[in-house]
Amino acid sequence: MTTAQTLRPESNKPWKCFVVGPIGDPHADHGTPEREAYEHHLGIFEQVIAPACGKFDISVVRADGIAHAGDINEQICRHVVESDLVVADVSGGNPNVMYELGLRHITGKPTIHIGEAGQLPFDIASIRTIRYQRTRSHLAGARKEIESALEAGLRDGFELLTPARVLGGLQTSDGPTSASEVGNGGTGEDEDPPGLLDDFAVIEDGLGEMATDMEAIAKTIETLGVLTEQSSTELLDLTQANAPVSAQLAAIVRYAETISAPAGELNTVATAFAERMAILDSGVRAALGLIETTPPNERGEGAEEFLEQLMSLDEAARDGLAQIGSFGTSAGSMVRVSRHLRKPVKDISAAVKQLTTAITRMGEWAAKARALAHSATE
Repeated sequence: MTTAQTLRPESNKPWKCFVVGPIGDPHADHGTPEREAYEHHLGIFEQVIAPACGKFDISVVRADGIAHAGDINEQICRHVVESDLVVADVSGGNPNVMYELGLRHITGKPTIHIGEAGQLPFDIASIRTIRYQRTRSHLAGARKEIESALEAGLRDGFELLTPARVLGGLQTSDGPTSASEVGNGGTGEDEDPPGLLDDFAVIEDGLGEMATDMEAIAKTIETLGVLTEQSSTELLDLTQANAPVSAQLAAIVRYAETISAPAGELNTVATAFAERMAILDSGVRAALGLIETTPPNERGEGAEEFLEQLMSLDEAARDGLAQIGSFGTSAGSMVRVSRHLRKPVKDISAAVKQLTTAITRMGEWAAKARALAHSATE
């Protein structure tokens, strides 16, 4: 199995590095978070990244250093995709940074990840990241780590990191082994390599699995609803018959027992759904970024189907969340009735929390998909 790209700069063409990371605001008042962020990340750029790249005669620039006039968003996307090297500071999990990083991963080109210790997003826990602290000695150490990574990469090849490999293990021994083959459509042994949208098939498979999760969630919610309705009818009958409290408590205990299994299943499926969401997020955002940079008349049916899939999944997820949220609220109020309901209600509440977070992120996908679909019809 190929695990690295063989990457060597052309003798007559110096390398270019683009730095992705939080920028802050140089015009903000002193002492504000925006100004402090600007000064901090400028320091990382000047004291750590630029010197490390300079050791290998690699020119380096970040977004606020792009000199050409034009649409800054388009320019950033081009630098992210076309630069020989990208150094990404993922501190704090800045949404724009993660979006640009996902777009970069799709290209398969060399990327070095750095981040402030204690500020790394959980989404990239599996990706090697050079960690730094704000002390002078730690910054010097981070610079040396970047230099070591560059030296090893230029000598032995950079590790291949793409959503296709991360999500589906698609990289095989007959895959591309050079940067030109991976990122620039070079001529390797494979005369008909897959395009980027072909690689998105693995993302679509993941989205299909999420749709299956949503169907399972909907069925479980339906089961819980039926059981709750039956229990409510029984309790109402007992109340109208002036049944003793012990009889009502027995009914509550039976209800808790009947919903225990489906509540646990709901939490399990919701956990799987949320984990799948975290894994797919950077790849989906990268796919959307690629579609955005492709003229509408060149996107093809695959892109349209991908956008439609995101929008449909979001609608189904929101319907499911509305149902489970309503049920969770009513079930939560019943905890005060008996301690026997605490465990199933805890499972339901945990499921609601996980789904809310995941579906909020999914809503961001869908909003972008709708905007891209709308632009294609204008």
